[in-house]
Amino acid sequence: MSNVTHVGLDVHRDSTAVAVLRPGVSEPDEWVIPSTAEAYRKLMRRFDAGTVVCYEAGPCGYAPFRLFTSLGVRCEVIAPSLIPRRPGDRVKTDRLDARRLARLHRSGELVAIRVPTPEQEAARDLVRVREDLKEDRRRTIQRIKAFVLRHGYRFPNPKGFSGRHESFARGLRFDQPHAQEAFDQLLGAYDTRTTQLRSLDQQLTELATQPPLAELVVRLKTLKGIDTLSAVIIAAEVCDLRQFRDARAFMAYCGLVPSEHSSGERTRRGSITKTGNAHLRRVLVEAAWAYRHRPHIGAPLARRQQGQPPELVAYSWKAQTRLNQRYRRISKVKNRNVAVVAVARELAGFVWGVGTNHLD
Repeated sequence: MSNVTHVGLDVHRDSTAVAVLRPGVSEPDEWVIPSTAEAYRKLMRRFDAGTVVCYEAGPCGYAPFRLFTSLGVRCEVIAPSLIPRRPGDRVKTDRLDARRLARLHRSGELVAIRVPTPEQEAARDLVRVREDLKEDRRRTIQRIKAFVLRHGYRFPNPKGFSGRHESFARGLRFDQPHAQEAFDQLLGAYDTRTTQLRSLDQQLTELATQPPLAELVVRLKTLKGIDTLSAVIIAAEVCDLRQFRDARAFMAYCGLVPSEHSSGERTRRGSITKTGNAHLRRVLVEAAWAYRHRPHIGAPLARRQQGQPPELVAYSWKAQTRLNQRYRRISKVKNRNVAVVAVARELAGFVWGVGTNHLD
């Protein structure tokens, strides 16, 4: 490492702060360049092959990483939440951030993330657009319910928004023309989001049968509570479960492990950390609700397990029995939501086992 030049970049939309820490030097060289491909190419012409570039993961994505890699330069994308920071440091500038990255990278204190391939990133983008549209539709439903309530009407059942709710809403008429127009616009927004979601669901179903997700999706669907869409979301967000050294590391990545503040003789654990990938955490918690019921292989699960290796089917049954027992034991002394989150944590371990073929 003494012969390696470390380059820290603080990348923004229009400019990039550069800090170059050369071998045997304690103070880096610093300057600012435009955030363009040509500027990055020109920067790399100044260094030899023993150069390592790093920058924080952020809104500029993986385009700089792919550019540096195509130039034959080793590049690492750093996890921002795992960068050590001094509690008393109250000054933050782009140049200081770049300098910190270069120094910490040379000392080996930075954690690099796994960069997905363009195909994997495209699948993830499609999954996340669906998540955004689903959230938009949920907010539209809330607006429809609030509008109806504000004008003195009541839905037959305040919970959910089923076909019965939709039929009731479409039958409402308001005396004021502008109020009717406003309500029609809300229903139109709901129809638009519903149509978009159906189209995306169809595309994701097709994506589930294509590489690079197809193999992992088929294996994940053998687990109770995980069908095509859930499996696609997990596969797209994780890409490769073998990047995690064990099941506990994957649980921590999902933010499902308990927080802890222990000191001396005192051990103090709190709620889950909720760090890492929120999309994975949501899907796993939703799937964990299926394990409230006694172990059973229904017709849909049997179809998904058809043709799969016997050891994988047996592993799925092991997950059912263990997680159901886990839920029953915890729900006797804790709130059922707490019990489901605990089940989701262990379900993440079974997901890791399915994805890495550690079926023990």
